[in-house]
Amino acid sequence: MGRGFAFMAEQYHISTDAGDFFVDLVFYNVVLKCYVLIDLKTKKVTHQDVGQMDMYVRMFDDLKRTDGDNPTIGLLLCSETSKDIGQYSVLHDSKQLFASKYLTYLPKKEELDREIERQKEIFYLQHSKDREND
Repeated sequence: MGRGFAFMAEQYHISTDAGDFFVDLVFYNVVLKCYVLIDLKTKKVTHQDVGQMDMYVRMFDDLKRTDGDNPTIGLLLCSETSKDIGQYSVLHDSKQLFASKYLTYLPKKEELDREIERQKEIFYLQHSKDREND
């Protein structure tokens, strides 16, 4: 996930008078000082999915966020995205909700090899700059 992420829960249960809800993945980022909610969709994202994530973010902000925490971030990972849903939904105006497409298949070995080499180069560049600053 990146720097500062702490895994909190899978299928996190939230119970309200409207019913029971389950957030697919919940993390807390200690660098950003906020909860990060992830909802996984194996189909094209819909306005209902966006509304559901918006509700989860609002629930977490209201029920779980404490003093010193920044606003909760919601991330929808879906197999297909929709430009219109992104443009006309709450995603458009919210700085806390994001939708992203993920691959439902594994990349080819050559693609993985290239990405590994690219990441190694980035790592070496970052660490060589750190050593120069010491």
